[in-house]
Amino acid sequence: MTAQTCPRQHQRTTMEIASLEPSLYTVKAVFILDNDGNRLLSKYYDTELYPSMKEQKNFEKNVFNKTHKADNEIAFVEGMTIVYKCSIDLFFYVVGSAQENELMLMAVLNCLFESLGQILRKNVERRCLLDNMDGVFLVVDEIIDGGVILESDPQQVIQKVNYRADENPLSEQSVAQIMQSAKEQIKWSILK
Repeated sequence: MTAQTCPRQHQRTTMEIASLEPSLYTVKAVFILDNDGNRLLSKYYDTELYPSMKEQKNFEKNVFNKTHKADNEIAFVEGMTIVYKCSIDLFFYVVGSAQENELMLMAVLNCLFESLGQILRKNVERRCLLDNMDGVFLVVDEIIDGGVILESDPQQVIQKVNYRADENPLSEQSVAQIMQSAKEQIKWSILK
């Protein structure tokens, strides 16, 4: 009997050890909800965690119900470590596994929040976020790729996002430059 239980115990121990091994895939999900718990943005990096949209929304609703009235920054819901922050009418969430380092997740959350604060000109609220959703997705993609944390410095994220925005030929800066150039050409043609 002891010969049969040893392999199981060994198997369980190696599985526990494997789940505790460090991994680059730190972030399981990121989502932003409004003050009613409605999804504004979500990215799930672990497709096995909540594979369907219904499961994701149920998880988000559960998280929102447990966190929207709390003054904490960290929660443990459904076996997940969740760090969160509230701003006016928005709730920002970063989700990791139960064994994940809360400080790493908090660094991602702070980077996301501060980067969005700069992009939205310190006006981090629902309407402004929805008006600038393309920039919001760029920020999230610069911070996290496939669950791997790429950047935790908001200044670096802003520089990369601004660089990408400058590549767009019809960005606001490009339109302003075209208008200024057209005005100068008209001015020179009138003077000649």
